Amino acid sequence: MDRLLAMTTFVRVVEAGSFSGAARVLEVGQPAVSKTVAQLERRLDVKLPLRSTHGLTPTEAGLRFYERARVAIQEADEAELAARGAGAGLSGRLRISAAPTFARLHVIPHLPRFLAAHPGLEVDVVLDDRTIDLIAEGIDVSLRMGTLSDSGVVARKLASSRRSVLATTEYLARAGVPKVPADLADHETVVFSQLSNAWSFGRDGTEVSVLVHGRARFSGAEGIRTAVLAHMGLTIASDWMFAPELADGRVRRLLEHWSLPDIDLWAVFPTGRLATAKARLFAEFVEGVMPSVPAVPKSEH
Repeated sequence: MDRLLAMTTFVRVVEAGSFSGAARVLEVGQPAVSKTVAQLERRLDVKLPLRSTHGLTPTEAGLRFYERARVAIQEADEAELAARGAGAGLSGRLRISAAPTFARLHVIPHLPRFLAAHPGLEVDVVLDDRTIDLIAEGIDVSLRMGTLSDSGVVARKLASSRRSVLATTEYLARAGVPKVPADLADHETVVFSQLSNAWSFGRDGTEVSVLVHGRARFSGAEGIRTAVLAHMGLTIASDWMFAPELADGRVRRLLEHWSLPDIDLWAVFPTGRLATAKARLFAEFVEGVMPSVPAVPKSEH
């Protein structure tokens, strides 16, 4: 039995959750997939998937084999890509994770160009505001923003964006324009439910903090965006989050002489695993498209 074929088949079974799903991905008949997995189980003398009414679930041994097999397949792909040369297109499957709002605005619109350059590649995009387990979810590269909580992660910084107090021109026409941070206490604000209501600003080496209030709090960036664009109040956000509206003037930056920490975009790779060529090249691609987002004017800091 071809070991690489057997490993690839089982990996696809786990990822698809069924023999039929794996068969569609591999473009073979379902009996061929079932036979290959059965042969693999006999050779290893272990049970790999458990069958139930809900599909297939890998056993503990199956999960261990899946993780090792996936790495072996990736390394084989790397070797093939190196042998074929840097100009060869990518192939296989790439699993990416990103925050929904950021991906919708800055990643998904560029995907057609990336896929056109690699016609043999399939891309799974997992959209989630949570910090997900890359190994458990089978993610090759995750696009994350902010400070990385785990200092041991394998990551590459791709870009940085300014953060500002932002509001729609319609809201400002109704409520007035704040001139100093203290004015924010008199405004409605749109805030993340996970963050404090105390907003801190820096200027000339000093820091000022103001307690803001808002009647609506949101757990995700898409909620923040929608609320601000519905003229519900001010928020603190990156230029990335409101790039189209900043460009056309519907949203304004406020208190521009007061600074907030920039926010970084990172490509995060699974710890303990060689980053695949597919993951690295996708990270480079994202890094290349991000400069179109407005940069922080140096004079303002």
